[in-house]
Amino acid sequence: MSAAPRPLVVVGDALLDQDIDGEASRLAPDAPVPVVDVAVDRSRPGGAGLVAMLAARQGREVVLVTALGDDAASQTVRNALTPRVELVELPLAGTLPVKTRVRAEGRPLVRVDRGGGTPGIPGRAALAALRDARAVLVADYGRGTATALRQQLGAAARRAPLVWDPHPRGEQPVPGARLATPSAAEARALLGAARPALSGEGDSLHAYGGRGARLAERWRAAAVAVTLGERGAILTLPHSDSPMYVPAPHRAQGDPCGAGDCFAATAAGALADGGLPEEAVQLAVAEAAAFVAAGGAGNPALWEVPADGPGTHPTEPRRPTDAYALAEAVRARGGTVVAAGGCFDLLHAGHVGLLQNARRTGDCLIVCVNSDASVGRLKGPGRPINPVADRIRVLSGLGCVDAVAVFDEDTPERLLRRLRPDVWVKGGDYSADALPEAAVLRAWGGQALVLPYLDGRSTTELARRAALGPASAGPAAPPFRPRR
Repeated sequence: MSAAPRPLVVVGDALLDQDIDGEASRLAPDAPVPVVDVAVDRSRPGGAGLVAMLAARQGREVVLVTALGDDAASQTVRNALTPRVELVELPLAGTLPVKTRVRAEGRPLVRVDRGGGTPGIPGRAALAALRDARAVLVADYGRGTATALRQQLGAAARRAPLVWDPHPRGEQPVPGARLATPSAAEARALLGAARPALSGEGDSLHAYGGRGARLAERWRAAAVAVTLGERGAILTLPHSDSPMYVPAPHRAQGDPCGAGDCFAATAAGALADGGLPEEAVQLAVAEAAAFVAAGGAGNPALWEVPADGPGTHPTEPRRPTDAYALAEAVRARGGTVVAAGGCFDLLHAGHVGLLQNARRTGDCLIVCVNSDASVGRLKGPGRPINPVADRIRVLSGLGCVDAVAVFDEDTPERLLRRLRPDVWVKGGDYSADALPEAAVLRAWGGQALVLPYLDGRSTTELARRAALGPASAGPAAPPFRPRR
């Protein structure tokens, strides 16, 4: 009998987040303040609760160690998280903190905070969870959970990768943390610095690289990644003046609430899977940008459980960016969802040109890629050359690709029925009406579109030339022209 997979353990302070959205078209008669006519009132887990849920959406086992009480807010968080993660509770003396955002037409007006309590002594279940962790992520919101478990977290950092998302009012990361992930504002506050405009320290990448290195030295952390919002992140090592800058793949327009939580959850997952900090930060920047573009923490699709389970296919690696949530969010704001499909076994210039043109036809591009089993059936022995995890990673590195979904069948029809794209793109020798997916698309008013392909490029030809060696290279590929 095989052992159960070791989980990613999230330790931190759960909160209840409330979003009240509406319209403000008039002022109150008794004071010069806007009156909000409420259209939407949603509640969801926040803080470490949101982090744990985002980690679980990567298709992995997640245990959340947090403090919950008997109050209504605690019960709301408990009910929302139980289907998605394993909860290990510390007792909470008091009530769970509740953070309420009031917005008018998407613009914040005010935030109201209430409640709060003190975590109690951790029980055996919390200690056992840390001993068995494949990796640990501390989501410290300064409410005391990390303090209650600090000694055990220090021991965990010596056994498994530990990521610490710090808070200016919380604990310092334990020595030996693999990665700490402060935001730009948190890095300044943790070093006692004022805002750059006031302090004269500057807002340059070099300045944040220096701050990250100083924090890494202070905390005795292996690395520090300072997150810079839409600019990306900068990864620094202690006693180093050569930071690595990771820019965001695109400028994400959307609600940034929860982007730091998405960054930390993705980085911890990558380290749990054996990745290096450099790889973890690159993946985390891309996922945080996609998360913001899909609506951030306020996207209601985040809390939907797909009918056939959390993963696209149980035997295939799951793309952390949820393609279905992205498609729903883009449709909800009136955008055009574009999808394109294929094996993408050896990505070449023809693929890149097709995908770039496909992205220009809408507001997001979701690539539907054949699983390894599907490629083998379609292409024969020896294919795919690259496994699906590598193909997903290469496709995800393209700035024009917003999400990737895997399908196991010979055609993507079942996947398309779930995604319901407005436009389905193919390249090459097809007519739009002759595409086998055209009939499926008509069920919801979707459109099949054939785009020009770069002639003379194909995975089969690249593989043949690679097998024959340099003598088979031949002349340069012909210039771009549409195929007939």
